[in-house]
Amino acid sequence: MNPPRIGLRCDAGPRTGVGHLVRCLALGEELLARGARVELFGSVERVGWASAQLTARGIPVRPGPDTPDGLVEAARRHALDALVLDSYELDPAGAGALRAASVVTLAIVDGDTRGQDADLYLDQNFGADTPDPAHRPAGGLPDGPPHTLPGGSPDGGAVGRPGGRTLAGVRYALLRDAVTAARPTAPPPATPTRRPRVLAFFGGTDAVGAAPVLARVLFGTGHPLELTVVVGRPEIGAELAQVVPGRGQSLRPVAPTDALPTLIGAADLVVSAAGTSTWELCCLGAPAALVCVVDNQRDSYHRVVAHGLAAGLGELPDLIVPGLAGRTARADAARTLRTLLASPRRRAALAARAWATVDGRGRTRVADALLARIADRTGVLNP
Repeated sequence: MNPPRIGLRCDAGPRTGVGHLVRCLALGEELLARGARVELFGSVERVGWASAQLTARGIPVRPGPDTPDGLVEAARRHALDALVLDSYELDPAGAGALRAASVVTLAIVDGDTRGQDADLYLDQNFGADTPDPAHRPAGGLPDGPPHTLPGGSPDGGAVGRPGGRTLAGVRYALLRDAVTAARPTAPPPATPTRRPRVLAFFGGTDAVGAAPVLARVLFGTGHPLELTVVVGRPEIGAELAQVVPGRGQSLRPVAPTDALPTLIGAADLVVSAAGTSTWELCCLGAPAALVCVVDNQRDSYHRVVAHGLAAGLGELPDLIVPGLAGRTARADAARTLRTLLASPRRRAALAARAWATVDGRGRTRVADALLARIADRTGVLNP
């Protein structure tokens, strides 16, 4: 029997960033390892690192249709058994049109389904598997007996929604091979150091220009540190060149790299955006301080910080606003960073909770659900 053919519909670029692509790529790696055929439908513009990732895995890139009719036509032309939809901008009617055409659909969402009618929904955000995140325990969901959530099913985090099943919570976090391979067997211990090594990165393109802002806040702590910044775009590099470290501080810019998990593992503290990379940091047991850079990160950011998986530095618009409000926000963020830089025990506590929360096997669970649904719909056996 022919292997299942699965499409990934997402885009990446300087404006949209690479978060959607990174999590689709993680699922694609799992599906390829199981013998499925995987194709990406979308645009990958001015992000050489992302294009190289797809080429290295043999995932072809096709034009990405935006309309329901276009999605159905592409699925038929390429004989797709399933299409994964990961976009905030696609017409939400596309999922229902694909289902009506007997194409299994998986919609990756961040809280809001946008009215999509999919076979499966994936919301990998912390607390998505409980109706009251304030009561969500730190440490994540362990593998073990199934549990039932209000309005859900005894399916280990799978919650029912009209039209399909939701895979909810960080036990379904999609992580790439490079991340899961680098996961340590235990979270890092408290390690005193006079000049902590700090890594800062804000997505594949740093679409909102967070790196220079946080570099200034880090240097504003006055604490000795070695700062490495991943420079997503030339414009970011040009602005970083104007940032002057203080006494005992240094700044090293680096280009986007496949070795990011290695850089994370070598850092005493990581400063990043509260996006999809949060789950990579947790899986790797990285002591992290997060900044909320866009509105759709806000809920997840507050949940993660409230449960002690990472320290919170506030929201980027507050850090860049002029006047007293901006100075106050930057001073608060600097105070948080100064405490972390000076306290290996605080860093180790964050790392331990984060490591225990994300086990790195989320994509296996998602692939199981997707391939089972394809088998039910088409009779293609689960590889």
